[in-house]
Amino acid sequence: MQVQFQSTLAARVDLTGRGLHSGTPTRISLLPAAPNTGIVFKLHGKKIAVGPEAVRDTDFATVIGDTNGSKCSTVEHLMAALSGLGVDNAIVEVEGDEIPAFDGSSAFFVEAIDAVGLESQEAARRYIKILKPIKVENGRMMGEFLPYDAGFRVEIEIDFDHVAIGRQRFAGMITPEVFREELSRARTFGFMRDVAKLWGAGYALGASLENTVCLADDRIVNPEGLRYADEFVRHKTLDAVGDLAMAGLPILGRYRSRCGGHKLNAAVVAALMADRSAWTIVEAETVRARRRGHAGIGAQVAPAYRADLS
Repeated sequence: MQVQFQSTLAARVDLTGRGLHSGTPTRISLLPAAPNTGIVFKLHGKKIAVGPEAVRDTDFATVIGDTNGSKCSTVEHLMAALSGLGVDNAIVEVEGDEIPAFDGSSAFFVEAIDAVGLESQEAARRYIKILKPIKVENGRMMGEFLPYDAGFRVEIEIDFDHVAIGRQRFAGMITPEVFREELSRARTFGFMRDVAKLWGAGYALGASLENTVCLADDRIVNPEGLRYADEFVRHKTLDAVGDLAMAGLPILGRYRSRCGGHKLNAAVVAALMADRSAWTIVEAETVRARRRGHAGIGAQVAPAYRADLS
């Protein structure tokens, strides 16, 4: 049951914060965009359209860039919010080299987008429809796309040798309601034993108890504890939603992963794109006139799709 029409922001959004890895001040503006624009980042005078070819690094965050060296780090939490809320078209202007971390989740982005609302546009929504299974495996890690016509479903499993985590699993359809209530507030997490290594490599310089769930060998360090009993797998699911949004269009299919992360998510998207027989682009059937407001409110659902021949 999918939204039929594309949507964009109803007004401009300005946000200021610090980067999780760089620790430096950064500012972003989210602007409405015309139908079929997609998500486009503007930094240092350059435009970077969201798509698999834009991904430059996935070691500790998803980094996008162009062939001229322009880069923007840690886009996954913002991309998760845009994808999870159903924003098809937006311009992201970035002052700095990293998206603000805020509290380490997508909550600030969701609140800011909800504050201005979404505008439905006179263009049918387009989807990447999964036609056959695509799997990537590397040791304990496994990620795969599977056909699934009912929408976008994710099934994420993690397994950490830590008393506070262990084996956790999240499974469900990704809708704006599910993303807001069940995923958006899940924070990034890290282990105290890795701090020196990360700092030495130039990562996590902006991490703190305000934006990271910190784990000692036998406990959670944050005095407030967790926001969800299984916040760790929910954050990994949030990351997956953001990473898979780098495909460039919403996905009509099912995604499963085990012991994964940014690198695995990107590898599965790349494997999908490399096999042209595994996917196609379809367009939602549309039968109503444009409405203003939150995308999907009052909209008829799309019972069928047609091939997009553009």
